[in-house]
Amino acid sequence: MSRPRALYHMVRADFLERVRRYSFLLTLAFSVYLGYAVYAGQFTLQLDKYRGVNNSAWLGSVIGLVASFWLTLVGFYIVKNAIQRDRQTRVGQILATTPISKSFYTLSKALSNFAVLGAMVLVLALAALVIQLSQGADSHIDLFALVSPVLIFGLSAVAVTAALAVLFESLPVLRGGVGNIIYFFLWTALITFGVITLGKGPWFPASSGFRDFTGIASLMGQMQAQVRALDPQYNGNASFSLGGLHSTTETFLWTGLKWTPALLISRGMLFAIAAAIALLAALFFDRFDPARAGWLTAKRQRSTSKSAAPEPAPTQAPAKSFEQSVLDLPQPHLSAAHLTPLLRTGSQAGSRTRFFALVAAELRLLLRGHAWWWSTVAAGLFIACLFSPLDAARSGVLVAAWLWPALIWSQLGTREAQFSTGPLIFSAPHAVPRQLLATYAAGVLVAAITGGGLGLHLLYERDFAGLIAWATGALFIPALALVLGVASGSRKFFEALYTAWWYVGPLHHIRGLDFMGTTAASSTPAPYLAAAVLLMLLAYSWRRVRLAYA
Repeated sequence: MSRPRALYHMVRADFLERVRRYSFLLTLAFSVYLGYAVYAGQFTLQLDKYRGVNNSAWLGSVIGLVASFWLTLVGFYIVKNAIQRDRQTRVGQILATTPISKSFYTLSKALSNFAVLGAMVLVLALAALVIQLSQGADSHIDLFALVSPVLIFGLSAVAVTAALAVLFESLPVLRGGVGNIIYFFLWTALITFGVITLGKGPWFPASSGFRDFTGIASLMGQMQAQVRALDPQYNGNASFSLGGLHSTTETFLWTGLKWTPALLISRGMLFAIAAAIALLAALFFDRFDPARAGWLTAKRQRSTSKSAAPEPAPTQAPAKSFEQSVLDLPQPHLSAAHLTPLLRTGSQAGSRTRFFALVAAELRLLLRGHAWWWSTVAAGLFIACLFSPLDAARSGVLVAAWLWPALIWSQLGTREAQFSTGPLIFSAPHAVPRQLLATYAAGVLVAAITGGGLGLHLLYERDFAGLIAWATGALFIPALALVLGVASGSRKFFEALYTAWWYVGPLHHIRGLDFMGTTAASSTPAPYLAAAVLLMLLAYSWRRVRLAYA
């Protein structure tokens, strides 16, 4: 069988295996939601006071940016499990015995990731057609102007995302939670690198499209030129956001994107970059060989093998006859068995003691495996929150202090699914409420360990409003982590959502999204305190339902 044909069959088999999973239906449902969000006007593309008329060109441009902008973020976390799935199912060990090369394997996984994300792009392209027919703003449909931005911008951008997911899985340091957080900042940097080419000048250089990952700069650059031709006083402001920034008062007729040779070459270059990233991943791929799993994994395996090393076999005794062996057997000694009675006491103090011991055990599990430098940084952040000026500690140091334990919070609610310990843990009486509360309390203690210096500082300064906002953040974050962990059984959903929320809300002090209360103006503790309670009730209900139908 030729290599292209073998590659096709391997990609097809992997894609069909994903299609049969419920997670694939969720990915398509997310694409449908993005299309609905465009229909409902939740995504806003505006140029100062101007927005385009709802024709095929304008609607296709908006959905094209949605595809290239949001699918490259969310899609990474959706497909970043291709290699890990082969590890867990032991399919990788079988593939390692075949003559498949590492480059062949990583390229096939990148193409499989691209097929999954490409299906989401196609759903958005169909949504663009449905939206224009349902809105009825313009009965004339220009199919090329409607679909081309979605397919060209969307497919070229998600191709890079698909390859980056394989590269991150091939690197031991990035295949876990650290990689999930780092990708968000890499995604932000790639978008910023392209957007900075949008200036206030009267023209947009064609070569800047080669720096434009999502296509937002290329698209807005042509829109800006058209608006300047209509209004010489246009100040060059442009934005693409989830939710409106300010109301637009003027409209203009967007005639569609001009696909210049430079623009088409720049989008084609992204496919070449994606192929290069997939081949680069082969250099770091361990081919499911434990000896090449990275020095951290190898160190753990060596320590485990030493602790589990078998004792040396005793010196072999001379052979005995069968009769002599029977006579040498120890004679059984029968005695009455005595079982320790189970004492059932109603002491509240004893119950509290057992609960506190359970919280301490959960806290030890959360903090287990972290090196000394993690504790050193956490202690430094605690001290910085305590002794920094109050405004700086609240708006700056706390933001860093509560990002540092994100990988610890992401464990909440996932260990039972990860290690298959649910049947053992939940067989105990009242295990669900006690275990959930103990896990949640351990997560709150982690928040107090890292950011507690600010709580003491606010208490010393008698800033009770700030203290309430701080306490609300310490209660809300573990509740969010717990409900996402219980619902998904995976750590990456919290890591992705929390990092993005942390960046948009607390880091930029956006009112309504600042769950940490970093400033008095952006602090809204009441909704997040209520949300923490609701999230805990949701986590409890979800776990009870899953146990009932398990």
